[in-house]
Amino acid sequence: MKEQINVKRYDLHTHTQASDGMQPPADNVRWAKEKGLAGVAITDHDTVAGLEEALKEGKRIGITVVPGVEISTRAGGKDIHILGYFMDYRNKVFLERLEKLRQARDTRNDLILSQLRSLGVEITLDEVVATMGRPLAPDESIGRPHMADTLVQKGYAKDMRDAFDRYLAEGAPGYVSVPRVEPAEAINWIREAGGVPVVAHPGLYGNDELVRSIIEEAKPVGLEVRHSDHDDEAESRYTAMAAQYGLIATGGSDFHGARQGVIFHGDLGSRSVEDQVVEELRKAAVGQK
Repeated sequence: MKEQINVKRYDLHTHTQASDGMQPPADNVRWAKEKGLAGVAITDHDTVAGLEEALKEGKRIGITVVPGVEISTRAGGKDIHILGYFMDYRNKVFLERLEKLRQARDTRNDLILSQLRSLGVEITLDEVVATMGRPLAPDESIGRPHMADTLVQKGYAKDMRDAFDRYLAEGAPGYVSVPRVEPAEAINWIREAGGVPVVAHPGLYGNDELVRSIIEEAKPVGLEVRHSDHDDEAESRYTAMAAQYGLIATGGSDFHGARQGVIFHGDLGSRSVEDQVVEELRKAAVGQK
């Protein structure tokens, strides 16, 4: 379901080249303004490397950039993602913790490539980086979408979705999970950095009881109700869940850019929230400082 976007709306979930998005951070900001948004959050995986560029561009063109991050965790046999907003992204302890997560991601990437080779799928990390078309910058990381891109280019899959379904999605033969922090720990990290923790895209986990247990144990501030992979029924269900637990109902597209002409997960601005939600998040962050 797409929606009418006006100047009072914000997309609170977008990715850039700092993790597994296709665009430089400044491009996300410019695109958000072109689409009539009042603001956009940069929420790269386990890194805040894109925030300075995005914030600078936001100031230059007059659009609000919400500093964010998406932290990879594990619970109940599932990869669970925790969004953080308005944290002190220069906080030394927070940055050290993210660095450790990226090291775990590097280990996972090596294991995935090894697993793929055992399946007769010959791709290397150098080829994955080459597919990006640019060097990997400090504090950036390789993600599964980068590998999927290479699988398509080398003819092992017909498109991104096929690459994930055939090799990289959870349960597929090339999928590898490494030990990760639990959601409660990531939520505490975000709080300790003065930010607001939100459980990302609960509909992707296929287990609402697990989502409830995370909420009850870890006490996030928000739940991502609106997401490109949530249909109307899921959105209604998670709206009710957020209300039940007194959580801020957030939303965003989970925009990653286009690969092979296909936008992953949704186009920037295709899911958004009103400015009141952003103010609630901002006030919650102030209350934790």
